[in-house]
Amino acid sequence: MDLGIDDRHALVMGAGGGLGGAIARALAAEGVRVAAADLDQAAAESTAAAIRDDGGDATAFAWDLREIDAFEASLDRVRVAGGDIDILVNNTGGPPPTAIVGIDPEDWRKHFDSMVVAVMRLTDLVLPAMRERGWGRIITSASSGVVAPIPNLGISNALRLVLVGWSKTLAGEVGGDGVTANIVVPGRIATARVRSLDEAKAGREGVSVDEVIARSIGAIPVCRYGEPDEYAAAFAFLASARASYITGSVVRVDGGLIASI
Repeated sequence: MDLGIDDRHALVMGAGGGLGGAIARALAAEGVRVAAADLDQAAAESTAAAIRDDGGDATAFAWDLREIDAFEASLDRVRVAGGDIDILVNNTGGPPPTAIVGIDPEDWRKHFDSMVVAVMRLTDLVLPAMRERGWGRIITSASSGVVAPIPNLGISNALRLVLVGWSKTLAGEVGGDGVTANIVVPGRIATARVRSLDEAKAGREGVSVDEVIARSIGAIPVCRYGEPDEYAAAFAFLASARASYITGSVVRVDGGLIASI
């Protein structure tokens, strides 16, 4: 299927990580010019280099989601390199595991800024050009905790759910301008982040990591963890011209893990 996004320009946040890197590569494989942004410049460059090695077009950028006041200057650098953004992938790092009770107010503020305010601000900066051209895609990576809260991920469960309400509201405001806004939630995808969560759970429960993984797999109908490329494929489709009638949605890429309908 021709996704109809050849030569579009995408900004992928967190592109140096497992999910972000896979999303950047999936878009590049469809002919999209990718701006790979990450706090770790070397990691972003690694993703961009892999894309270029495969014949794609990608440029790496250092980007700190905590420095919201610097977003306009950072976006200017991206525009100079590749033009206005057609596809924005909001992908932020996850907070540390923690119960919901007893979190320091300053920790709430810190993570709210980097996980929520940063996403909203960046989206506001790219939207005017999208609306003027009559075409745009805003795709935000969240967590299955927005559907079924995950034990010991209190900060993530609370803050990522804010983005669901924001994205749904945004979809209603910009849909008439040819811009779509969707949320994608992963199940158990085999990344370093999920590995670290499995290790933390094993430590809390006094069992092996293999046992934690085996129990997790037992709850997944497809009987395995997902691969980053499988998660990224959903982003490529939602970014496509073919997905122009999909907006305001929460798309699960979870192997059937989330039990609710």
